[in-house]
This record gives sequence, C-alpha cells and structure tokens, in this order.
Amino acid sequence: MTRIWAERGSRPRAPRDQRYNWAYLFGAVCPARGAGAALVLPHANTDAMNLHLVEISRRVTPGAHAVVTLDGAGWHQTGGRLRLPENVSLLKLPPYSPELNPTENIWQFLRQNKLSNRVFNSYDDIVDACCNAWNDLTKTPDRIRSIATRSWASVSV
Repeated sequence: MTRIWAERGSRPRAPRDQRYNWAYLFGAVCPARGAGAALVLPHANTDAMNLHLVEISRRVTPGAHAVVTLDGAGWHQTGGRLRLPENVSLLKLPPYSPELNPTENIWQFLRQNKLSNRVFNSYDDIVDACCNAWNDLTKTPDRIRSIATRSWASVSV
C-alpha cells in the first residue's frame, strides 16, 4: 500500500487481496553512472544475497570497484556466509539509519510509482511487474542519479 491523495475524511478505494505470494527484488544502483543491477528471487536469504553480489560484480565497470551499502537486514548479517566477489566491498550502515542508504529512496519510488495498489493474478505476474518496474527505472539513468545521489557521498579524485 502507498499514500494517495483523497479528500480528508474519505476512504478511497484500492485493490486488496488476501492471498500471499512473495517475490523479492534485490537491487543496487550506481548514482555516478545512473546504472543498476537487480534480481527478482523467491526468497530473501543469504543464498539470494550471494547471487545478488555476483550480479553486482558482473555490472561493475572493468577495473572499477563497487562499494555496496547494507542496512541491518537479516540476510546482510550472516556470520561470514556472504561470498564477496573481488571487485565488491560492503559498507554496513549504523542501525536505524535508512536516510544514509540511497537505495531506500529507489524502493520508495518504485513502490509509489510502479508496484503499489495492484492485485496480481499469479506469482509470474508479480515477477513480471518487478522486472518491468526495475527495467523502466534503469532506462532513465538521470532518474537514478536524482534519486540516489548524495552530495556528502561524492568522491574527489
């Protein structure tokens, strides 16, 4: 669910479904390049995170190194079970600091503009919606830059 404009005191209608089927969109963006890497997976766990790290590694410019910011999600804290590719490092954020993670704004944008207030007929439709939302986002590098760039995170070389 997401916020929508409505007259004060009214109860706007929105689709609702009592079934539960989940797909997890693992995504990372590079604000400098306006690029992203993502996978849609059936589970959010260490194995899925390891697959995501491999996908990020594949998308890093040759000769470059990616620093991936992580929050306190359970699959980020797995007692050394994450397998890091050579061109990827992890930066763990302090607890309760989502404002430091620009990807949180990416998720908010996708929820508000692509993935909320919808009912899907099947699991495949959920996966397709996630893939379409991510692909639409990555077609607009300037949008990624505007959502995920932080002035305090700029690197001067």
